[in-house]
Amino acid sequence: MSAEPTLLLLTDQPSLRLRLLREDEAPDLFALTERNRVWLRAWLPWLDNNTTVAHSLAFIQTNRRDYATGARLACGLFFKGQLIGMAGPHVIDHANRACQIGYWLDHAHTGRGLMTSAVRALVAHAFTAMNLNRVEIRAASGNHASQAVCERLGFIREGVIRDAEWLYDHYVDLTVNGLLFREWQATQADESVP
Repeated sequence: MSAEPTLLLLTDQPSLRLRLLREDEAPDLFALTERNRVWLRAWLPWLDNNTTVAHSLAFIQTNRRDYATGARLACGLFFKGQLIGMAGPHVIDHANRACQIGYWLDHAHTGRGLMTSAVRALVAHAFTAMNLNRVEIRAASGNHASQAVCERLGFIREGVIRDAEWLYDHYVDLTVNGLLFREWQATQADESVP
């Protein structure tokens, strides 16, 4: 069994936690991916390259190395102790104090606000612990669920990158949604006023 993760993020939902995955959790990650393969294929381009537990293990190992060097942070989402998805800054640009957050969720757990809570915690982590100035989410223009997460969290729709991602047999446009530290900070001050 690999060492316990050094990062744990709490959310505003008591039963939802984010943390780095351990190597011994590769079978769980792969099983979750398998259960959601058809669901995820509509928006995520990496499924054809993740076909064995070994692929999930390699992802976890790479992620742990990248986390140690500050290159990326991909957290498992755990609801009531069960792995239900992944989320985190998969691109971190330290020079410009910016990151891009990506995420995906088990289909059976959608519609409960879990991903919104998870991304809210990641945004707070990015602005406070990581000292970033900008958080960006790029989501396929037709992915209304991902766009709704951005809207609920106050991200500004900045534009569309046309034909930005090859998705198995066609291109999809990506909507760029951005949130700056000062914008996030203003919402925190608004929430603290009774």
